[in-house]
Amino acid sequence: MSATPTPAADGGAHWQMARRAARLNPSTIREILKLTERPGIISLAGGLPSADSFPVQAMREATDRVLREQPREALQYAASEGYGPLREWVAGELAGLGLKVEAGQVLITTGSQQGLDLVGKVLIDPGSVVAVESPTYLGALQAFAPFEPEFRAVEGDDEGPDPAQLRAVQGARFMYLLPNFQNPSGRCLSAARRDALAAAAAAIGLPIVEDNPYGDLWFDAPPPPPLSARLGEGAVYLGSFSKVLAPGLRLGYVVSPKELFPKLLQAKQAADLHTPGFNQRVVHEVVKNGFLREHVPTIRARYKAQRDAMRAALTEHLPPGCRFNAPVGGMFFWVELPAGLDATALLPKAVQAGVAYVPGAPFFVAGAHAHTLRLSFVTVPPPKIEQGVKALAGVLREALR
Repeated sequence: MSATPTPAADGGAHWQMARRAARLNPSTIREILKLTERPGIISLAGGLPSADSFPVQAMREATDRVLREQPREALQYAASEGYGPLREWVAGELAGLGLKVEAGQVLITTGSQQGLDLVGKVLIDPGSVVAVESPTYLGALQAFAPFEPEFRAVEGDDEGPDPAQLRAVQGARFMYLLPNFQNPSGRCLSAARRDALAAAAAAIGLPIVEDNPYGDLWFDAPPPPPLSARLGEGAVYLGSFSKVLAPGLRLGYVVSPKELFPKLLQAKQAADLHTPGFNQRVVHEVVKNGFLREHVPTIRARYKAQRDAMRAALTEHLPPGCRFNAPVGGMFFWVELPAGLDATALLPKAVQAGVAYVPGAPFFVAGAHAHTLRLSFVTVPPPKIEQGVKALAGVLREALR
């Protein structure tokens, strides 16, 4: 005789969530962004591209062409791998960075964040080790956590992870790295450090997952070639159109070793069938004739001026004992406060003073380094940057009394 489920007292069903659901946590950054919706708050928190950099006219013209010349194809279901001409374009661009890539290794994703999710699904088992920088991108920790890895932090210095520490994570499924203008620290790995990391990884058979959303946003000189150019089939490379065109397109890509590509593709098919084909065709129309070579330098010039404004404000206003390094590209400053200060505890006071930032602790796998914080400069005009930094400095001085 089969048992009949007992209905809930209110007539509803009893939902039992999967174990992985407990590992799904809200984004600290997204929660902080809610605070910035209050009138008068100067947000140095969110890592959003400047909306003033969006190429609205180019997108409008490309959309018109797609709807005029390819309407049925653009509005229909599409191949899971992505739009062929766009994949060819990506492969060609990456060849200029030293990567030997075929279009057949390029998987178009719904933002590079989906690429992280697909990598996690294909490569992580419960309890398997995943190595990360210290600090590392919070969104990657969120993407990988539901697959129940054991995160291991590779410590380093201002130059990046220490290659000598890689032996401690030998046997990890992979190490996740952001070599260019890292979120959150803003650091960019030197060519020598990249060579040393690649050599150390190759020596112990450690795969590298290289994430590069910010690499085009250099201010004075382009960063060194990717680690993936040194590692070949030993690396997965992720890129994005969000920072050079517009994040609302949700368009990124994964460049995969041929061995992994079929499984990444199957994971993609199971997730969403394909990235919107209309968006892919519009972006290809925009970029195919060299538009980014003219457009991206305008973004760099804008961000460099804002970087300079924040560097000047931090230098002038931060109290003694604070430390920061000015980034040479990207979107972020990383600030270390005097010992004993807790950036998370101080955030409500900062918001009350009219400024918001992101505490640094969530970017560490153990949640340590409470005295750190991240500042973003690209969505705030220079006068507001100084006003916000001055307000933050006032909060810090009060806390140090």
